[in-house]
Amino acid sequence: MSLPLGAEAPKRSQYIWKTGVWSGCVANDCGSVGLQSRSVWCVHSEGWRTHQSNCFPSDRPPHQRACVKICEWQKDLFEWRLSPWGPCTPSPLLSANRCVTAQRGVQSRGVVCVKRTNGTTVSQHVCEAFSAVPEQEQACLLPCPIDCIVSAFTHWSTCSRTCGSALQQRTRHVLAAPLYGGADCPSLTQIRPCNHDNTHPALCPSDQQEYSYNLWMGPWSPCRLKGTVPVGKTTVDFGFEIDGKKTVKASYTIKRHTENNHHPNHYDERGHKVSWEITIGYQTRQLRCTRSDGKNAMLSLCDHDNSPVNFRSCVMPRDCKVSDWSQWSLCSKTCRTSDQSPGFRFRSRSLKQAAIGEGEPCLALEERANCNVLEDTLPLCPRYEWRVTNWKACQVAPLLSQQDHRHSNTSILCGGGIRTREAYCRSLQASRAKEQISKISRPVGSNLCTRPLPPLAESCFIPCQKHCPLTPWSPWGPCLHDNCLEPQGRRVFRMRARSIITESWVESDSCPPVSEAMICDDTVCFMWRVTSQGPCVPQNGSCGPGFQEQTLECFSATGETVPSDQCSGDPPPVQQPCEMPCPGDCVLGHWGLWSSCSQSCSSKHQEGKQSRSRLVLALPGEYGKPCPPAPELVQWRPCSNQPCTMYYWDTSPWDPCMPNTITDESEGNSTTPQMENDATCGIGVQMRQVTCRRAGNGHVLPKQCPESSRPDSIRSCPLPCKIDCIVTPFSEWSTCPTSCLSVNATAPTQSRHRIIIQRPANGGQECPDTLYEERECDPPPLCPTYRWQTHRWHQCILVPDSVRQAVGGPAEACGIGLETREVMCVGADDSPADVTDCLRWAGLMPVPVRECHVPCRDECSFTSWSRFTQCQGCGSWRTRTRSLIGRSKKRWRCQQEETFPLLEKETCPCSEFHTQAQGPWSPCLLSPPKNIRKNSECGHGKRYRALACLDHLGRLVEPALCKSPGYEEESCHVPCSMDCKLSEWSNWSACSASCGGGVKVRSQWLREKPFNGGRPCPKLDNKNQVSEVLPCYSDCSQYVWEVESWSMCVLNPPNNLKNSGSTQPVCGEGFQTGKIRGGENQDEVVDDSLCDQEEKPIRVETCLLPCPGHCVTSEWSQWTKCTMDCNDGDLRWRSRSVLRWPEGDHTCPDLNQTQACINITCLKYSYVYSDWSSCQLSENAVCGHGIKTRLLNCVRSDGKLVELSMCKELGPSRGKLSAPCEVGCPVNCLITEWSTWSECSHTCGSQSQMTRSRVVLQPAGEGGRPCPSQLSQTHPCPIRPCYSWRVGDWRPCRVEGADCGEGLSRREISCVVHWGSLSGPPQPVPVEDKMCLGNSQGKVSETELLQPCTVPCPGECHLTKWSPWSLCQLLCLDGRSFETWGRQARSRAIVTQVLENQDTCPSQMYETRPCQGGTCLSYEWMTGEWRHNRRLVWCQRSDGVNVTGGCITQNQPSAIRQCHPPCTKPFSFCTQNGVCGCEKGFTEVMTSHGFLDYCTRTPGLDHKKVDVKTTAGRLRPEHHIQDWALKPLGPDGRVKLWVYGLMAAGFFVILLLIFMSFLLW
Repeated sequence: MSLPLGAEAPKRSQYIWKTGVWSGCVANDCGSVGLQSRSVWCVHSEGWRTHQSNCFPSDRPPHQRACVKICEWQKDLFEWRLSPWGPCTPSPLLSANRCVTAQRGVQSRGVVCVKRTNGTTVSQHVCEAFSAVPEQEQACLLPCPIDCIVSAFTHWSTCSRTCGSALQQRTRHVLAAPLYGGADCPSLTQIRPCNHDNTHPALCPSDQQEYSYNLWMGPWSPCRLKGTVPVGKTTVDFGFEIDGKKTVKASYTIKRHTENNHHPNHYDERGHKVSWEITIGYQTRQLRCTRSDGKNAMLSLCDHDNSPVNFRSCVMPRDCKVSDWSQWSLCSKTCRTSDQSPGFRFRSRSLKQAAIGEGEPCLALEERANCNVLEDTLPLCPRYEWRVTNWKACQVAPLLSQQDHRHSNTSILCGGGIRTREAYCRSLQASRAKEQISKISRPVGSNLCTRPLPPLAESCFIPCQKHCPLTPWSPWGPCLHDNCLEPQGRRVFRMRARSIITESWVESDSCPPVSEAMICDDTVCFMWRVTSQGPCVPQNGSCGPGFQEQTLECFSATGETVPSDQCSGDPPPVQQPCEMPCPGDCVLGHWGLWSSCSQSCSSKHQEGKQSRSRLVLALPGEYGKPCPPAPELVQWRPCSNQPCTMYYWDTSPWDPCMPNTITDESEGNSTTPQMENDATCGIGVQMRQVTCRRAGNGHVLPKQCPESSRPDSIRSCPLPCKIDCIVTPFSEWSTCPTSCLSVNATAPTQSRHRIIIQRPANGGQECPDTLYEERECDPPPLCPTYRWQTHRWHQCILVPDSVRQAVGGPAEACGIGLETREVMCVGADDSPADVTDCLRWAGLMPVPVRECHVPCRDECSFTSWSRFTQCQGCGSWRTRTRSLIGRSKKRWRCQQEETFPLLEKETCPCSEFHTQAQGPWSPCLLSPPKNIRKNSECGHGKRYRALACLDHLGRLVEPALCKSPGYEEESCHVPCSMDCKLSEWSNWSACSASCGGGVKVRSQWLREKPFNGGRPCPKLDNKNQVSEVLPCYSDCSQYVWEVESWSMCVLNPPNNLKNSGSTQPVCGEGFQTGKIRGGENQDEVVDDSLCDQEEKPIRVETCLLPCPGHCVTSEWSQWTKCTMDCNDGDLRWRSRSVLRWPEGDHTCPDLNQTQACINITCLKYSYVYSDWSSCQLSENAVCGHGIKTRLLNCVRSDGKLVELSMCKELGPSRGKLSAPCEVGCPVNCLITEWSTWSECSHTCGSQSQMTRSRVVLQPAGEGGRPCPSQLSQTHPCPIRPCYSWRVGDWRPCRVEGADCGEGLSRREISCVVHWGSLSGPPQPVPVEDKMCLGNSQGKVSETELLQPCTVPCPGECHLTKWSPWSLCQLLCLDGRSFETWGRQARSRAIVTQVLENQDTCPSQMYETRPCQGGTCLSYEWMTGEWRHNRRLVWCQRSDGVNVTGGCITQNQPSAIRQCHPPCTKPFSFCTQNGVCGCEKGFTEVMTSHGFLDYCTRTPGLDHKKVDVKTTAGRLRPEHHIQDWALKPLGPDGRVKLWVYGLMAAGFFVILLLIFMSFLLW
């Protein structure tokens, strides 16, 4: 948009007339003449109504007019037609107030009255008769007006002349054009006369001409045919037009057109030849001689070296012709989308005849238009979403480290794992969205789904077959029937058992047997037991035989009391014979308990035995009953005489869950369909085999095992349903290529696929074998073959003689002309074809017209060029020559070799080529693995590097010339990633505590650190090892001291037994020894060091051997137990019985003893839990669910760990000793397979490469193997040369044959070869133009290489060149913009060389254009420092550029400082604050109103001396004597106050003197 500047808006009155709507036509009958009326009133510019006297009466619109009443039936013949609302423009009735945020605007539209039948326009009065005129204007809002903003002025130019009257000028350019009614741009040019000095005198020297003359050349006339009178014949223009203004030259533009449309076809659509031969015409142009003051002069005053050419041959223009438009294509948008953007449709037309010469170029051959703008009528577009398949089976193998030995057998793995699934894209129809959720749709292209991929991997868990946690074996039980209540016909067994430690979270299966049995004979179900015995009561006297009472009860083998009738046989007698020793008799102690059996069972070589013994408590007297021999003091009996054969029930694993077909027939008849479904997919049964096995041998008959402990062989289970394979339907066949096929190309194929959503399970239907299908496409048509056929060149055509003579040219027919040739398009069989086919398939059309030359008589004549010389080698030059002939040898002009060269040289053709490596090596690309399923990340591969093929001059050529594929390759190796390697676990150490809870440790050591992305190491300690600590428990009763037996009391010296013949038995105090041993709780003798030394029993103790007449008592019973509380009143006691009463005066000792519990060490016991162990997994698990354990200890109050049984009085502990836990899985990074290689990114150049990529499905976690660093790889493509047309810069404007006027600016186009970038490096190198013939991009026509321009003549007023485009600026409010497109501006200023020619100057111009990437700019007033009450004030843009305009005028600071009232007092001036102040050295004296009254000199400032030798002229610190001058008057001429004081003092002294003299008298 270009606009002239400087137009002023017309002034408008504040009051205007407004009119209402015309009323209906008032008449007697329809069709007759009547009257219409309307309201007319006067309004102010702000919109309010006022009196009619304020408006001009002469401007008052009519309020009545004549009309014709229209009949009712005529209403259907006419209608109002409205155009769309136009843009909002500022209202002419602008408010006087300053705009803040927006201003009022007006929108208008066209309103016409038309006929409904044919749409022709009629008078508006016709439609006004039926209805009122629709509104033609409406109010709208616009942003506030934005004034024009211009830059600062440039520096003054040099003088237009070196002497005499001359001008200087400076210009500025437009930065922002006015918008929304803002102020127009000011003048962009300032001029001033040059100052006259020595360098520029006012008068020119006498030898210098006052004026200079220049030849002016006008534009070429239109091309004409021979016989047409040339318009624009060369004339001499001396003056001006009638109106006094100089003739303004018309603008001239060279039209552009594409080279593809240079020539029409030879044949029309019916196949007939069209007469289209190019017609050659002529052109002329005007010549004029101009003076330096801008006036025209005689043509003879303009001398020129060469005679100017004002005629030439040309091609007669012929406009482009195209066919009619084709039908519109289907709309690209056929459904509703969320972006609300319209669709597009296309139509095209073909070329029938190309433009020739300067004919009108072809219009667009394709047209695009919006369609389906209103989407409400369209159906919803199909939506696409990701769908996923079912999860695949859980796998633990991907979590194993490289050194894990379980890689060989992954079937046993369990615990935490990972499972994956696939995703595919499907179409979801909007109208049936709910149905599509469950319906399986066919897959579509993945690029249609724009949302992120759903998770394709997750953690999972495979239950482990845990080892059953079992308690230790119980001791062997008694020999019992399976059922003691029904013992007939049943075997008898001794059994031992262990139990499974049941926890709710422990899954146990295939547990070992929990009971074992041995066949025995001595059945003991119920037996009698003696609970207590009374003292032995002699029958006669105090000693001798007697009876002893005993209490009996019946108890079971488990120790429970049962009724007496359960015990078979007669019960033992209540009275049992006994014998009370007499005084002097040998006294024996009670029999001890039977020892444990030496063997648990009997075999051929070993039998079990057990014994019991008793001691001699008192030796016999001389006449007493002797003691029995020593062997009789010990009794032995056999035990555990059953054979050592153990039997147990063995179970097989549970079979898979099967439907329960064993049902009752009556129940089956009443089963409902729902129950059948439950029977099919609900509850089933599992079975297993239960067999009786002999320990260490095979199966035996079931009767060998106790039936009571037989496990179940059948159980109910949830029956899994059959799962069939589910696959998607086949996708649509991929599209076949629509382009034509070359001769040697392979036939294209199309494919389709389907995806497995759910794999079969539990015997369901298997998946189909075919998931991918491929077929050949229908053979596409072969690409057609077309070529351009050219004929010979015709004779050179010159300008007609009549034209040449009419414009004053030479009489000889010679010079430059044009020659033509025919160019036609033919097919493969040389039959004529349409020109558009050749333009599409054969490239650019050959040139049908070229310049030719007919030599003149006085021109230089040459011989023909000789043949080129022989080439001496690759890279050398060859030459050819010519020579002058005839008179040309003597002409000086012809001998100038710069103009007429006689020697030409060119480089010799060369076929030597070499390769050069270019760019870096590609990453090492691994060879595809033999196993397609295995995606290897390491191994042997190859890497590639691009090779450039260069000729002997270093120019890039095709790789085939170097016999190279375009890249080099070499073998490479990608080292495999190595996981962190640790040693095997060491053996568990011994438990740190011999009694109670302790810890045991095992460790792993670091062997190899991770390498190349391997799995990282766990957290290691400072010894580079990782340890595992578990609590352990040592049974406190495992190793105990056992006292086998005490010896009899031995006197010292022991002579009572050896000297049996002695008459006096020996008695008294002695000692007895106890035989102890360290043993396990299983009676195995161990080393004494394993037992607690603090608990070691006493081996020797004192004893009393009674004399024959003394009392003999039994051994003390065990002390009763104290309570746990250890109260002060608690006692414990023990007792003994009399075995032999004394005689004579001897008495028996106390038979009972009590002891206070508080005097004994009172120890308390409590439960203590150990810390939780680390999470323990199954040996076949890597991660997942596990168990952590802790121990329960019994601690004595002194801190010592004791047997857990010591705390049994506290009751069972409530805390759990094991709990579930979880170990995080070391999930390795999961990535997809490599995608296929893409196409080369560029068709030529060194930056072309292929790429492939892969996507991370699951990032690494919990110490898993990290993701590889390479998620994309590149492969270099062959470096092919890029051939492009490079257009040079525009050369300066040149007027051929003249000094000024209308000329042409040229630029060159050349073909260059480059490496992909015209800017390099390497820099492009010129090559032959034929290399760029196949590249139409960047190719411009001959007319685009020429640009019309103007060279102003001296003294001519002209415009400058366009200024650069200004900065892209957005419309902003408070620093924020709501626009995406900004605006740029540029301008042309006026250059005036002579003041007299100002009236003929063109108007200055500016242009605007939209731009992207704009910025918000603000404007602010800037001020300089005050100097003499003046300062500089200017407007500055936020980027620091000084501008004119943009700042708010009302906020402009003052540039001149003034005080009110003015400062007229002496020594006063106007301060920066706008008030009057005093100069330096004076003090202000103000009036009561705050104004300056006068300025008084500051006292003492005139006499202060300054030491000039000190820095900054500071005063000396010493005090100086100052000379005060008695000046009664101040600097303002007033009397000082001290004068009045002195006068008053003098008057007082005079009065005192008078008074004293009066007293003296």
